[in-house]
Amino acid sequence: MQLIRNLGRSALHSFQRLGRGNLFLFHTLMGVPQLFLRYRLIIQQLYSVGVMSLTIIVVSGLFTGMVLGLQLFNTLQNFGAEQSIGSVTALTLVRELGPVLTAIFFAGLAGTSLTAEIGLMKATEQLSGMEMMAVDPMRRVIAPRFLAAWLSVPVLALIFSAVAILGAYFVTVGLLGLDSSVYWSQMQAYVDWHEDVVNGIIKSIAFGFIAAWIAVFEGHDAVPTSEGVSRATIRTVVHTSLSVLGVDFILTSLMFGG
Repeated sequence: MQLIRNLGRSALHSFQRLGRGNLFLFHTLMGVPQLFLRYRLIIQQLYSVGVMSLTIIVVSGLFTGMVLGLQLFNTLQNFGAEQSIGSVTALTLVRELGPVLTAIFFAGLAGTSLTAEIGLMKATEQLSGMEMMAVDPMRRVIAPRFLAAWLSVPVLALIFSAVAILGAYFVTVGLLGLDSSVYWSQMQAYVDWHEDVVNGIIKSIAFGFIAAWIAVFEGHDAVPTSEGVSRATIRTVVHTSLSVLGVDFILTSLMFGG
């Protein structure tokens, strides 16, 4: 009976958090339209969560492309199909690896930063102080960070994919001797703008929405203690990663399942 009670308590707690998360998202989206009158708030947060994440995106994209190019060359060479490395690399990055890895890296760096920042503002009663001064923290603090994170992920995903393609080009053409014209011509022949690139952008927009929502919600819903904030940052990474992978399967089934 104790096990059943624990399971029921956990289920109720999960449903309560889900309900709070949806109400929180509704209030956050209500504050987004007014941000266009305060564009400086968006610019500040875009720099904080987008530009400051650019280094890890570029470095990780470069090495991801280099490893992917090396592995594909060694594998496809056994079948005499090394000339298709350009198309396979681009399709893999644009369709899957670019949006997914960017969202996960973003959650590990900028997402945890947003969660910790909002959680500390709650722990030090800064959000309560804003309410006492008739300033809505949802519109002044939460909404700008949510919108900036949402806008940053698609742009970072495009940069990740482009840098990874260049990394694969450096390995396969510069080090392994593949013909440069073959690499680019195969890519241009088999990568479709609407079928591959646009669908990849749609994925990155969806993943950015998920990453931004979870990051700001976990910070706002954190227990106002140092331990509570640390647990919230962990939940941000775990929940974002699992949600992105689950949604990726659903979107892939809808887009490429035939």
